[in-house]
Amino acid sequence: MAGREGRPTIYDVARLARVSIATVSHVLNRPERVGAATRERVLAVIDDLQFVPKEVAVSRARRGTGRIGVLAPFTSYPSYLQRLAGILENRSGRTEVVVFDHDSVAADPHPLLASLPVSGRLDGLIIMGVPLDRELAERQAKHGLPTVLVDSEYEGFSSVSVSDDHGGLVVGRHLAELGHRHIAFLAEDQASNDYLSPGQRRWRAVERAFGEAGVPESAIRRVVCGPDFAGAREALHEILALDPRPTAVFAHHDELAAGVVTAARQLGLRVPEDLAVIGYDGGVLADALQLTTVVQPLRESGVVGRRLLMARLDGDTTTQQIMLEPRLSRGVTT
Repeated sequence: MAGREGRPTIYDVARLARVSIATVSHVLNRPERVGAATRERVLAVIDDLQFVPKEVAVSRARRGTGRIGVLAPFTSYPSYLQRLAGILENRSGRTEVVVFDHDSVAADPHPLLASLPVSGRLDGLIIMGVPLDRELAERQAKHGLPTVLVDSEYEGFSSVSVSDDHGGLVVGRHLAELGHRHIAFLAEDQASNDYLSPGQRRWRAVERAFGEAGVPESAIRRVVCGPDFAGAREALHEILALDPRPTAVFAHHDELAAGVVTAARQLGLRVPEDLAVIGYDGGVLADALQLTTVVQPLRESGVVGRRLLMARLDGDTTTQQIMLEPRLSRGVTT
């Protein structure tokens, strides 16, 4: 039942997907309320029909370019709030920013990420720290939603990242120079092994740095923990039980490092004499605890990401991959 102008309607989508109109509406606006199998079936029909909700098409024509979405694991990682600050910095009045939270970088992509390209609610999208798979990437491209990646990469998409390889190398070299030969890398688990996460890249770079110093890869033990301060505190007991016992902990981000430092001191360990600790990200928490950490140019990555997206919205079709470098900031914990 195509509309008078020949465009597919929500009735067409519902009929072909064998669902109600309400279900189609939920897929577009509240995808977490729809089961995965049903959601994917509806999205596949939307893809095939190239359906765009009529009210969105009308509002787009009236409003013009200006609404961009930003999706990231804001509540799991404070560093993404600093990136968001960069995106919001010096933005023009014609730009409306809509923020979407994703549970964790280590989790499966949020169902909202699959629905946003087909919902027609946005003129552009910045995805921060959430990896794309082939299906998601193809949906973004097919529906023509200009998209820029921050803290992740995918072929055919403009992106801005901070070099995890460089960050891991400076950590590994720093610890090797201090004489550490057994360390623990502390990070949360990830749901998929289809991509290299930032943590995996940092871990491998530390292994490379230790290799340069003649230390075997087996000297680095990976310990999985919860994504927050409490998870790191609990994980310290597992770290201290390792044989041989690590003399240093490299934490995936500063909140984990803070949890390790706090738990170590509660156990009567001296930091760094008994246990050295390095975090990652930089910011208020690292400054307050005088952590040794790898400082990322977080705000700058947000600024660059917004600039790349606005260029796309202005008609620039070139694809750019921009890589920024972090730096080591030595505090009192190594």
